[in-house]
Amino acid sequence: MTSVEDALSIARTGFTPITAPRATASVTHAASTPRVSATLERRLQWERRYRMRLRITDAAVILIAVALTAAVQLLTGVTVIEAVRNAALLGLAWYLMLSALNSRAAAIFGSGATEYRRVAHAAGLAFGITAIAGVLLEWEGLQPLFFIALPVGMLGLLFARWAWRRWLQRQRLSGRFASRTLVVGATEDVEYVIDSLQKGGENGYHVVGTTLLDRNAGALRIGESIYPVVGDLDTVAPAAAQLGADTIIVASRPEGSPDFVKQLSWQLEGTAAELVLSSRLTDVAGPRISLRQVDGLPLIQVKIPTYEGGVHLLKRALDVLVAAIALIPIALLTPVLSALIKLDSPGPVFFFQERVGRDGRTFKMVKFRSMRTDAEKQLAALKDHNEGAGLLFKMKDDPRVTRVGKVLRKLSLDELPQFWNVLVGDMSVVGPRPPLPSEVTAYDGTVFRRLYIKPGITGLWQVSGRSDLSWDESVRLDLRYVENWSVMNDLQIMWRTAKVMAQPSGAY
Repeated sequence: MTSVEDALSIARTGFTPITAPRATASVTHAASTPRVSATLERRLQWERRYRMRLRITDAAVILIAVALTAAVQLLTGVTVIEAVRNAALLGLAWYLMLSALNSRAAAIFGSGATEYRRVAHAAGLAFGITAIAGVLLEWEGLQPLFFIALPVGMLGLLFARWAWRRWLQRQRLSGRFASRTLVVGATEDVEYVIDSLQKGGENGYHVVGTTLLDRNAGALRIGESIYPVVGDLDTVAPAAAQLGADTIIVASRPEGSPDFVKQLSWQLEGTAAELVLSSRLTDVAGPRISLRQVDGLPLIQVKIPTYEGGVHLLKRALDVLVAAIALIPIALLTPVLSALIKLDSPGPVFFFQERVGRDGRTFKMVKFRSMRTDAEKQLAALKDHNEGAGLLFKMKDDPRVTRVGKVLRKLSLDELPQFWNVLVGDMSVVGPRPPLPSEVTAYDGTVFRRLYIKPGITGLWQVSGRSDLSWDESVRLDLRYVENWSVMNDLQIMWRTAKVMAQPSGAY
């Protein structure tokens, strides 16, 4: 039976894990119990080792946080017994909550925001338990726990998890600790899944073969890669064993076979760790997906997106906070950049351009000038050299860009003044790309959905390739963000944007 955790996995990865039922342990069935394959055993071994590293790191961070708090408590007059008691209760509750909320589950290793949310929820529960115990038992000296242990421990745990995840992603990019994956389904659906997995090698799926419902021999070429086609509808489990696969992704089910997944899960027991169902529904539903049980019938519920309400007020509060903080160093940097822009080419320091915001309202977007002042006049003569996608005009070697402008664009420094647009409410820190009026007039009904929320300085489009994206891919990313955004995802995109600025790609 599918659980709520599976729904969270859908929102994170676009796939629904299905856990194969375990065989009943009995003497009569002992002979038929499948032996764990060598591939599965290797996977379980590295997962155990990685989980142990997380346990040790978690324990060390919590110990440091509560020990520091206990030392401060002693300085404020709390007795040694009270300080040790408070620290021990918080430390034990915190460590147990990390385990109880499955913050070290293999399904969340290396990708998605689920791990960070569970770590944060564990901290909240641990401090809640400690506070309740303190009130009921009338304990003294609990205040430092909230002002010292909470921020120190929380930041320490999140940083440690981030560091381990970076390590695991590097290992996966080099071919280690990745799930050997067999993709099953119709050719079109298999191509869609493999193409998506190829863009995120750090997520831990290494496709080693396919089983196609419409043919059972030959090879499947996707981009520069060739994947063998092995087995057929009735031999998926043997094909997985042949390829040494420990994960099977079902991209589409065969028609007229409603029990295909259930039977396959039985066949894979002891030979694979995961049976995963792919669904294109998640491309538009994402975190709005949840599961409901109605008399034993699992139903996938998709929440209709809304564009008003308290959560949008929270997004606006985050925008104001980030913009206000960002404008302080920007103000200090502006005189230097202004001097460089002026020395490189005559004209104003800032460039103002009309863009379309939420609900079709226009506003003046401000940037540091990176082109010559007659750039708009030269545009018509360069139309034939357009390298941009769809309605966008882009040139890798645009002659209108100044020498300083090339550097500003490469490092995305030309966009820093847009934080003023965020502060006054025209834009958001994270959102769809702000379009030109000429683009909007050419939109069809679907693309207009990009205007349901404020455009952003950064977004999925910027951290996924920027100008290297096709028009369709750019639109798809914007629409996915519009319907599925969350504050946690905004924070993740901001962090990824900082990394993209340090290692720019697709910026010209």
